[in-house]
Amino acid sequence: MGKAAITTPLYISVAWTLMVSYQLFTQIAVTTVISYINVIWPSVAVWLSSRVDVLVFIYAFAWVFVLSSAIPSVLLGKERSVLVQFFVCLTLTFVAFVIQDTLLTYNEEVSSHVFTIATLFHNPFIATAYLLMPYIMMLAIDIRSRRKRKKQENLQKVTAAYLENAAAEEQKIQEQQC
Repeated sequence: MGKAAITTPLYISVAWTLMVSYQLFTQIAVTTVISYINVIWPSVAVWLSSRVDVLVFIYAFAWVFVLSSAIPSVLLGKERSVLVQFFVCLTLTFVAFVIQDTLLTYNEEVSSHVFTIATLFHNPFIATAYLLMPYIMMLAIDIRSRRKRKKQENLQKVTAAYLENAAAEEQKIQEQQC
């Protein structure tokens, strides 16, 4: 319980930051990457330009998927309720929308600082890295869980082998005593 009390605010802060950032920066990043592709492969860039809304949706969905999968599982553990997970995700999404609207509506100084960060996403390499980040996170989570599962399986095999050997040794000792 102590670890969860410390890590929960950290995870919620990271999730909130990423939820707000994908809403603010995904459109800029996708447009930047398409512009860069236009230099290399114009026909593909024209095709992608006609589908910017779909691309933005896919990348925004990737962010939401990673955050709605990873953050609640970290916060709530394996024995989480679907309803609790839903409310955690709903709260994160709602807070992201409210904060974005608040920044745009009431505080132009803070929002101007946030939007100056958006100029970073006019760099095609930073934009590409940003768009790849949720997929990299999904891959890292998958690799980590597979390693953890394999380690657990190996531990179970070693334990089973040890118990089997111990039982055989105990049986030999009993046979020698008789």
